Amino acid sequence: MTDLPPVTLRPLPSETISDIRGQLRGTVALVGGGPGDPGLISYRGYQYVGAADVILIDHLAPDLSSIIPADCDVIDVAKLPYRKSVAQEKINSMLVEHAEAGQFVVRLKGGDPFIFGRGLEEQEYCEDQHVSVTVVPGITSPIAVPETAGVSVTQRGVTHDFTVVSGHVPPGHPKSLVNWDALGHMRGTICIIMGVKNGGAIAQALMDAGRDPETPAFVTQEGTTSNEKSIATTLASLGQVLENVDPPAVIVIGDVAVPRPHAE
Repeated sequence: MTDLPPVTLRPLPSETISDIRGQLRGTVALVGGGPGDPGLISYRGYQYVGAADVILIDHLAPDLSSIIPADCDVIDVAKLPYRKSVAQEKINSMLVEHAEAGQFVVRLKGGDPFIFGRGLEEQEYCEDQHVSVTVVPGITSPIAVPETAGVSVTQRGVTHDFTVVSGHVPPGHPKSLVNWDALGHMRGTICIIMGVKNGGAIAQALMDAGRDPETPAFVTQEGTTSNEKSIATTLASLGQVLENVDPPAVIVIGDVAVPRPHAE
């Protein structure tokens, strides 16, 4: 990651907070916070977080505490992989409950709310209850994290496609919706999120389907943050490498998964 000074986000003026709350009272905003660095949130996302009456926040959302109003009710709904978290049904009902009380409610997520973020479920539930929803897209981690670490998921003359996959369910699991055999036959880039726990099994499934064991792989933990750590490896060694990686992490598999020399 390029060593740049951090972006300083300042609280909104009280007049701006009042204006935004007045315009959006009784509504919900689904805000994508980006891949981790608070400075990568969109300007609209910054304004909405900075003016919210209530924020329901995920564990992977960026730290925006410097701009959250002092009178804002911040509710941590966790959403930690494989750990205890607030049930989605409860989150849905809280969004509607606070909006119906006349508050401006922000649902703050990491990345983009609609990329494995269950944003559509929340939007549909709110709208079914006649609560208006605004969607604020966020920079999604499967693309942003590798590129800030020195890996482009596409490259002219190398690959014409990339696939983003959730790895929270292992290959062969009855609930898996991913055709790992088909991915193993493809030449393009594979970007995996939520795949640390099952990365070894995923690598094996891809090799069993025909992917070359020497295919480059690149793992970035806590990308775009001060705790970022990246490891270049191969598909054959990916499972072993992931034993020393903690989520959140993005895994890139393919010929592009070789970092530029200055990014190492």
